[in-house]
Amino acid sequence: MSEPVFKAVFRCAAGCPGDHSIWQPIYNCPTCGDLLQVVHDVPALKKRGPTSWMRLFEERYKHTTWPYGSGVWGKKEWVCPELRNDNIVSMDEGGTNLFWAERYGHELGLDDLWVKMCGNSHTGSFKDLGMTVLVSVVKQMMANGSPVRAVACASTGDTSAALAAFAASAGIPAIVFLPRGLVSPAQLVQPLSNGASVLALDTDFDGCMKIVQRLVREEGVYLANSMNSLRIEGQKTISVEIVQQFDWQVPDWVIIPGGNLGNVSALGAGFDLMHDLGLIDKRPRIVVAQAEAANPLYRAYRNNWQFEPITARATLASAIRIGNPVSIRKAIATLQRYDGIVEQASEAELADAAARADLTGMFNCPHTGVALAALEKLVARGDIRRDDRVVVISTAAGLKFAEFKIAYHTATGTARRRYANAPIELPNDYDAVRRAIDDAAAAKATRS
Repeated sequence: MSEPVFKAVFRCAAGCPGDHSIWQPIYNCPTCGDLLQVVHDVPALKKRGPTSWMRLFEERYKHTTWPYGSGVWGKKEWVCPELRNDNIVSMDEGGTNLFWAERYGHELGLDDLWVKMCGNSHTGSFKDLGMTVLVSVVKQMMANGSPVRAVACASTGDTSAALAAFAASAGIPAIVFLPRGLVSPAQLVQPLSNGASVLALDTDFDGCMKIVQRLVREEGVYLANSMNSLRIEGQKTISVEIVQQFDWQVPDWVIIPGGNLGNVSALGAGFDLMHDLGLIDKRPRIVVAQAEAANPLYRAYRNNWQFEPITARATLASAIRIGNPVSIRKAIATLQRYDGIVEQASEAELADAAARADLTGMFNCPHTGVALAALEKLVARGDIRRDDRVVVISTAAGLKFAEFKIAYHTATGTARRRYANAPIELPNDYDAVRRAIDDAAAAKATRS
């Protein structure tokens, strides 16, 4: 019996009829203008049973046979089945550790808290998962004679880093638009180092997004933002990998920070496909955490899902400073299917939550701090119970936001934070050192 042929197409997320090839530069439904989504041939995928899929994915996971050791391409049939292996641009993305946050969880009153460390990736964020798919598709399009000659994105930092790295590996020109002065130095230097054309605009992310959407209407420039649902196909493997790491058991809750909101629909897409193919028989509840300064989804949630764009204000969680997210409709639809909750965090709450978790061995980016602050609120009000299995998605490496950490721990006066741990400056004198050590130990004992 021959292996079934697996295919994927674009379809309108709002339900308009008609299929569109994933091998053409199209991002919106030509009928209604809504976003497109990738749809797989589920009947063909069902010809392989659930146990067989699990066995296949286990055999490939983190092995070196190209390209299947990647956390994304190990699930190739579920991601982009018609892509030729010689066009795959991979940096061993995915396969990130699921960290048991035992000590932090016990402080909160949880026995089964885990943090999915997506920042332990090539460019330091979960954006690698989607970018490997998008750039690989572009490489195949160009090999097939497409007029695409460059890939462009608007970014608050992490997307530009991922695009620049994968495009550099493929030899494809990359153009990135950043809001000037609103990304961390570590994020800015990544696309510069990888040779992308970096355009820093006097606007916010939403303004950059308007420019890039206009640019990609011109022939030859391909859009790399998450409104291009090829990105979602890579990011949805987070869901599959989490379940695989739990020996194919589904957690009760997944909490993720949300900005442009492509990651929310990606989570749902991964769980949906596993459910459709019989690998799982239940779905988790999904929580989206937003910064209070950039909270359009939270406002919609509190207003019976009626969305209105806002002007996002300055926030320490700069990567999710987005007031008009392009994936808003898909995110709301996902949350409605998943009995979802949206919570927000103030600047003090996100900073303190990140620092509190750091004290138990982590090193959190501010966006993960938003998710952790939401977790603390949900636990405090009893929505999440002690024995629930909870996964928090850590979206980026804390080292990309060293300035955030330094400012927290060295603030003085009224700006001093609850968990600050400032360096102690001393003369070169043993007795002074001895007194400082004793005083620090006594202070920590008092706090505990």
